[in-house]
Amino acid sequence: MPNWIDTGFKEYVKRLPANYSLNLIEIPLQKRDKDQRMLAAIKKGAYIIALDEAGKMWDSVKLSQELANWMNEYNSVALLIGGPDGLSSDCLQRANQHWSLSKLTLPHTIVRVMVAEQLYRAWSLLNNHPYHRA
Repeated sequence: MPNWIDTGFKEYVKRLPANYSLNLIEIPLQKRDKDQRMLAAIKKGAYIIALDEAGKMWDSVKLSQELANWMNEYNSVALLIGGPDGLSSDCLQRANQHWSLSKLTLPHTIVRVMVAEQLYRAWSLLNNHPYHRA
């Protein structure tokens, strides 16, 4: 992973308060059992959100509403980001919700930074923090 990706992700994770912890679990890219290892890494009872180009696209305000709902309703939320080949049908079927960042195909390495930034932005909206200027 390029250093700038890791640095960007960690910057937004650091900005989130402890009760909004964001943990990255990387599943090495291997052809045979990647999907099973990804599904096995999800905490039992977690609400699962698949990052998928066919998912729903939200603006920042809508994402902040979704984040508030996730935090109020679920003990754990798992965000699934696929690799170069995307998510398997097993992962997509297991997901409770599908979220699209864009109609563009995005490199999976950049998506982790974008998701962390968007979650921080959503938190800032919920908490009247000046980060989001709309």
